[in-house]
Amino acid sequence: MLELRNVSFEVSGDTSQIEIIKNMNLTMDERKFIVITGPNGGGKSTLAKLIAGIEKPTAGQIFYDGVDITEKSITERAKMGISYAFQQPVRFKGIQVLDLLRIASGQELTVSEACQYLSEVGLCAKDYINREVNASLSGGELKRIEIATVLARGTSLSVFDEPEAGIDLWSFQNLIQVFERMQQKDEKRSIIIISHQERILNIADEIVVLADGQIREQGTKDDILPSLLGTSSAVDMCHRLQGGN
Repeated sequence: MLELRNVSFEVSGDTSQIEIIKNMNLTMDERKFIVITGPNGGGKSTLAKLIAGIEKPTAGQIFYDGVDITEKSITERAKMGISYAFQQPVRFKGIQVLDLLRIASGQELTVSEACQYLSEVGLCAKDYINREVNASLSGGELKRIEIATVLARGTSLSVFDEPEAGIDLWSFQNLIQVFERMQQKDEKRSIIIISHQERILNIADEIVVLADGQIREQGTKDDILPSLLGTSSAVDMCHRLQGGN
C-alpha cells in the first residue's frame, strides 16, 4: 500500500515559493490499477516523481508497505520494488537493448528470455535485441522498450508518467493491450498511470482526479468516469477538473 500523509511540494518562483502539491493525503491500495488524471499543470507528474523519489516533499511523509520512504533515494525505493517509467524515455548511447533488459532484471538473461519481454510489448525481438537505445529508435519503440524493462524488473509497484506522450496511434493501441496484460497477468502488481486518455481511464480499477495540487475526487472507475465523460465539451471537462462550478 502507498500512502501520502500531508505531503506538500514547493519550488522557488521569481518572488516567492510556488506550491505544486498542497498538503495531500492519499492512500492507494495494493494490487490496483490506478489512473491519476486532471488538467495540465495540476501536479500529476510531480506526484509521480515524489512517489519514485526523483523529487522529495518539502513537507509530509510517504509510506510504502508501512515503511516511511520519504527520505529514501531512488535506488533504495527501486530495491523496495518501485519502478518508474519516464514521460520521455531516456536514450542510452552505447547500450544495447539486451544489456538494458539484463540491467533491469538484475540477472544475466539469455537472449531467449530477453526476447520474451520484447515480444510482450509487441516488438519483433530479432529486430531489436542488439540495437542501441539511442536516437535511431522512434518514440513508440522507446516507450515499449522501457515498458519491457519494467516487466523485466517485476516490481510490486510500477509508475508510468503519461505513457501515451509522443507516440503514434498504432503504438498507443498496443500500449493499452500491454497494460491490460500486465493487469491480468500478475495480481500482485500495482500500477499507477498518469494520463488523461479515455482508453486508459477505461481500464482503471480506480481514478484519482488531481487539480491545482489537490485531490478533487477519488473512487472506482464506475463512480468517477461517467461524470468526467458526461461533460458537454472539452472546455467544460477541463473547468470541472480545475474545480470550477
